[in-house]
Amino acid sequence: MYARHVSMDLKPNKGNEFTQTLENEILPLLRKQNGFEDEITLASREGKKAVAISLWDRKESADVYTRETYPQVLKSLAKVVDGTPEVQAYEIVNSTFHKTAAHS
Repeated sequence: MYARHVSMDLKPNKGNEFTQTLENEILPLLRKQNGFEDEITLASREGKKAVAISLWDRKESADVYTRETYPQVLKSLAKVVDGTPEVQAYEIVNSTFHKTAAHS
């Protein structure tokens, strides 16, 4: 499995709108992507920062999403996010939820 880690600063007082944008615009797009497995989104208690971790079956699926759909996601986020989100990518080495373990 493969993961994209996106960290972002939220605009002041936009926490609720961020959640609504995620649920109404971004998650429906993700669910249509080949190889998409799951999305875990975290927000700080004070609503200033958020982290989104999307899980993919393989790197190639995440790469297609990054090229073809992520620009649309950025447009949706522009109304609630300050600046440009920072994206990092990782190989998943363990997940108890997804029954994933490191390959030997």
